[in-house]
Amino acid sequence: MPTLEELQLLAENDQLFDYAIRQLERLDRFGPLPGIILPLIEAFLPILPLLVFVVANAVVYGLVEGFLYSWVGATTGAVLVFLLVRRLGRQRFFRFLRKHPQVQRVMTWLEEHGFGPLFLLMCFPFSPSAIINVVAGLSGVKTRDFLLAAILGKSVMIFSITFVGDSITSFTSNPVKTIVVFVCISLFWLLGKYLEKRLAARAERKKG
Repeated sequence: MPTLEELQLLAENDQLFDYAIRQLERLDRFGPLPGIILPLIEAFLPILPLLVFVVANAVVYGLVEGFLYSWVGATTGAVLVFLLVRRLGRQRFFRFLRKHPQVQRVMTWLEEHGFGPLFLLMCFPFSPSAIINVVAGLSGVKTRDFLLAAILGKSVMIFSITFVGDSITSFTSNPVKTIVVFVCISLFWLLGKYLEKRLAARAERKKG
């Protein structure tokens, strides 16, 4: 089992994708567990790229199974982080986070709007999911709202990435599909950044 530093080095050298596929193929005797565990671990170690694990699942397991395993893993991980932070929210480190002005603004905004912004943020592959899970856990957002946003939002995000992963082998033979997919990914990224700026701007206006 590689250390966290070794995984980070693989990611930096663009070797993590090939490593993930090799491990999934090597551990196929365990059924869906490896495909579920990889996205789940990413929720606790956000330096690891979720996109790599989701695409690897799609390549190894196919569109339907790859989507289901990634969705179950990523959603379970997000919910576990949320519940853990909510339970440990009174610890010293989390008390420090609560006092941070920007964290307080986002917490207040989430508490006022609940399900809507959480769902939108979780739909986009490039949104800071680890930060969302932690801040939502520190806030007064209802557990029911977070669960619903995670289940539905992650399904949209995971399926879009899985579709790309499942089609990755046909990219070279279908350049039009390649262009369309990468345009869609770019639009997702731009829209995610736009929403992020809107959230920050609204929080600033409420503070003022």
